[in-house]
Amino acid sequence: MRPADVRYKHLYPRGTMIANRRQISLVSVEDNADVAGKLGVEAIMPEWLGANVLISGCPEFTLLPRGARLLFESGASLICEGENEPCIGPGEVIAEHCGGDAKLAARFVKTAQQRRGIVCSVELPGTIAAGDKVRIVLP
Repeated sequence: MRPADVRYKHLYPRGTMIANRRQISLVSVEDNADVAGKLGVEAIMPEWLGANVLISGCPEFTLLPRGARLLFESGASLICEGENEPCIGPGEVIAEHCGGDAKLAARFVKTAQQRRGIVCSVELPGTIAAGDKVRIVLP
């Protein structure tokens, strides 16, 4: 559970406890490189985006549909709740690491549409470790 925030203002008063469908944030090497190239910066590190997991080898990772399952070798299973919509906060972190250009933060929001990664909820707990293979099952 988590408190409702601005994304749910049309449904619930701020602070109302609701289901946490954004438990894990995942980004991909390919999406990060694409956004970095379009912004003209050397790289975008996953931690600058607040990501919990970095995936590689899945082109257009952010376009995974809601309900896609990510099954890890350990037995852990995540279910995609949708795209992690780009916002100014991570853009500001990127700008800070890449020379302080304030316009870069706003450009990130537009540039990262459909390349920002996904949010998932935990369907089956388990340990996810660096180098683990993941199988993606589409709904």
